[in-house]
Amino acid sequence: MSDVKDFKKLSERQQNILLFMFDYMEDKGFPPTIREIGEATSINSTSVVNYNLNKLVDAGYLDRSDRVSRGLRIIAPIPGRESKAKKAIRLADKLDKVALIGKIAAGTPIELPDDIGQFVDDGDYIDVTSMMISGVDPTQTFALQVQGDSMIDAMISDGDIVIFRAQRTANNGDMVAVWLEDKSETTLKYFYKEGDKIRLQPAHPTMDPIYVDARHCEVRGKVLSVIRRVH
Repeated sequence: MSDVKDFKKLSERQQNILLFMFDYMEDKGFPPTIREIGEATSINSTSVVNYNLNKLVDAGYLDRSDRVSRGLRIIAPIPGRESKAKKAIRLADKLDKVALIGKIAAGTPIELPDDIGQFVDDGDYIDVTSMMISGVDPTQTFALQVQGDSMIDAMISDGDIVIFRAQRTANNGDMVAVWLEDKSETTLKYFYKEGDKIRLQPAHPTMDPIYVDARHCEVRGKVLSVIRRVH
């Protein structure tokens, strides 16, 4: 870590970004959006957030290279968070396998093949670190490849692979895979329960939310992490 810039020499803004990102990723298991970073650190411009993220890459604290299949991540210890950072580094040495069972739309919902999840070949498993699945039992996880760009502001793009914890419930604000029973379709969105309706909110400034009857909307999994592809 000799090439990592002294944390105290970072700007106050950059320190705040790192601390927010660390706590957010510990809690949710995936990176915050550019907009969320800006809101949490009182930066109004997304370009200013991006500038500081790139400075943190140069300082040795972040990795946001598309060549690395773990997306945006913290790669150096942060003062006050050392024990968690060291735990994350140890967990990264162990690889688990997650079943890649199909595709999910991050745009208009799409129909999935009838045999999704019925049979998974050995070649359909992907290697992940324990950190990427937040220590969850790998048998309780699954992965889907994204089609569409409606979650682009959540740093999820077309072709990325999203890893989920299999679960049937969600809290407002969770990013989830939901099965729309009446359409036989699945989609990736933020989840909000509003009376007898569910609002499925995209993370895209020009896309409208999808409203569905709660009786016909089944949560299938909550996002744990994202594996970015070179686009």
